Amino acid sequence: MKPIVSIIMGSTSDLPILEKTAKMLDEMEIPFEMNALSAHRTPAEVEAFARGAEQRGIKVIIAAAGMAAHLPGVIAAMTTLPVIGLPINSTLDGMDALLAIVQMPPGIPVATVGINAGQNAAILAIQMLALSDKALAEKFAAFKASLAQKIVKANEDLKKVEFKFKTN
Repeated sequence: MKPIVSIIMGSTSDLPILEKTAKMLDEMEIPFEMNALSAHRTPAEVEAFARGAEQRGIKVIIAAAGMAAHLPGVIAAMTTLPVIGLPINSTLDGMDALLAIVQMPPGIPVATVGINAGQNAAILAIQMLALSDKALAEKFAAFKASLAQKIVKANEDLKKVEFKFKTN
C-alpha cells in the first residue's frame, strides 16, 4: 500500500490535532503517511520531501504548523501538488499560525482550514481525491448524508428536552 496523502507536522506536539486527520483518512480507506518536518530546523529535509512527493505518488499534502507556521508555505513553494495548511493553536489563539498560512504570495497558494481543524483538513483532501475516484466520491457522499442524519436525530432528541417556556 502506497500513500497518496502526506500528513506533515512541524512537531509531534501537533499529533493530537492530526489524529483527527488520520482517523478521517483511515475511515475513508485512503493510504497516508505521517512525518514531522520543520521548515526552520530541518529545511533540507523539507525541500527533499516537497520536491520528491509527487514522484512517490503523493496527491495531496496536509501540512500543520503553529506559531510562525512557515511549513505549509515552504512546501507549497517547492511542489505543484495541492497543499492544505492546518494552523495549530500554540500561541495567540492560533491566529498567528492562521495568518502565516493563509497570507501567501501570488502563485503559491495554500488551501487553509480553521485553527485545529484536523478533520476538515482530511475532508478537503478527500474532496480533492474524489474528483478522480468515483468509489471515493460515493463513499464521501454517504459520509455527508450521515452528517445530515446527525442533525435530524439531534432535533428529535431536542423535542424531549423540557423547559417551562420552551414552545417546541
